[in-house]
Amino acid sequence: MSELVTGEAVALELRPAKLPSRALAVLLDLVVAVVVYVVVLAVLVASTASLDEAAQTALSIAVFLLVLVGGPIAVETLSHGRSLGKLAFGLRVVRDDGGPIRFRHALVRGAIGVVEILMTFGVVACVASLVSARGRRLGDVFAGTLVVRERIPAGRAVFAPAPPPWLVGRFAELDLSAVPDALWLAVRQYLTRMRQLDPQVSAGMAERLATDLAARTGVSLPADLPPAAFLAAVVHERQSREARQAFGDSGPANGGFAPPVPRPGTPGPSRFQGLYEPQPSERPQGSPLSPGSRNEPRGESPAGRPGTGFVPPA
Repeated sequence: MSELVTGEAVALELRPAKLPSRALAVLLDLVVAVVVYVVVLAVLVASTASLDEAAQTALSIAVFLLVLVGGPIAVETLSHGRSLGKLAFGLRVVRDDGGPIRFRHALVRGAIGVVEILMTFGVVACVASLVSARGRRLGDVFAGTLVVRERIPAGRAVFAPAPPPWLVGRFAELDLSAVPDALWLAVRQYLTRMRQLDPQVSAGMAERLATDLAARTGVSLPADLPPAAFLAAVVHERQSREARQAFGDSGPANGGFAPPVPRPGTPGPSRFQGLYEPQPSERPQGSPLSPGSRNEPRGESPAGRPGTGFVPPA
């Protein structure tokens, strides 16, 4: 398994697809595309028999571009990286930061795929995948994408913890357009790995990432929030926007966050409670994390004191 690692030495378990499964998925997609191309071309030839040879040649080229080039681009865009072949083999195309691809990513992959897959019978794509550490072909390199495996054992999946309920929607007006993909990747990697880090190291990393993220969004780092909670809330807001863009009002209500799944042998929340909330002496008066605040959710943490609702997955 190849891991993506940031400069802060936080690893994210995106499992790149192997060359055999990718080749089989591409072969299945090509078979379907060629069948559709032959059928459409036969219908056009039969219906345009009265046209001259130049017109028929132009139509043939147009059908080739529409079906064998435009078809895969449209399918990957509409399915967010899941073509028929990739769906059959449990693969998906994602951005380098793990998010869903968009039209521009599919367009670059499809345009370069004409050269490295169709024109060279896949030889260039196979060589590039073998040379790349993460199995990326040239289209993935130029598009900033990665083909990953989606079908992984459920017990090994790692999820970023969701923010407290009272933080959901707080950053709905935040401008996230200036945040680069590399920073999103670093934040998501930190959130999935922070419970495995030393508390002091984790707190320092959260402070640096939160400061950088706040600067990119043009706001000041909220004084009433611990850095880790701020990071989780902003990532939740971004995933909520992407879910609404992809699925409309029927998208996941929690922005794509999966509920934490307890795993045997992992430490409980109380050991890592200090990662998510400041010490009592550091809490501003009247902040949502202060005892007695009306924004604080009801209930108590495992330690017997009011909880913030932001705890790592056990």
